[in-house]
Amino acid sequence: MANEWLKTYLVCKGKTYPAQLKYKVLADMAAEKITSAITRRFQGERPVKALIDPYNPTGSTKHVRFNTSKTDRWPTRADKSHINWIILDSDWEGEFCRVAESHPQVRAYVKNQNLGLEVPYHYQGEVRRYLPDFIVLVDDGHGPDDLLNLIVEIKGYRGEAAKEKASTIQTYWVPGVNHLGTHGRWAFAEFCDVYEIQSDFTAKVELHFQQMIESALKPKSPLSA
Repeated sequence: MANEWLKTYLVCKGKTYPAQLKYKVLADMAAEKITSAITRRFQGERPVKALIDPYNPTGSTKHVRFNTSKTDRWPTRADKSHINWIILDSDWEGEFCRVAESHPQVRAYVKNQNLGLEVPYHYQGEVRRYLPDFIVLVDDGHGPDDLLNLIVEIKGYRGEAAKEKASTIQTYWVPGVNHLGTHGRWAFAEFCDVYEIQSDFTAKVELHFQQMIESALKPKSPLSA
């Protein structure tokens, strides 16, 4: 499979050449991409199994309490967030808060700060921790008791590290949690253009909803029923 990937899919740019993949860091990155592609290919047949932390299986916004010296923050609406302030890392996040609070399908949202939501991932041969930016509860037509948990990442430049984070959460974390069936329904979205965030947010919700409907309408074999 690795040889097929090298011969068919590897594209070398800027005076690079295939032998450079013998560097361990690059070889590990290539191996992760191949592994993720295989996992995605068999997602419906061989579901990813999530391993829950036995000591802290769930988190809650009711436990969030911390001090900060940051002054760039967003005062949330009480009917949209349990946390009274969103600590902003960029102006983009402030714009996202504005859009989320005014969107008719958003029931609640929170900044993932001191919540304990971390996604382990591999990058350049090392195990790292990814902290997504926001969690948004979206009413996608299933009713108030079955809201969609949408993990949102606010991104400007998408470097290789950002791509690996997104790939990991889409390939492993979201399918694994959804397969458990005990923590609700989850999805992931990235927003990369602050000036189009309002229309992009609507498009992301509508796209996921359409994909979910199409998946539900697909005929299932007796073995998968």
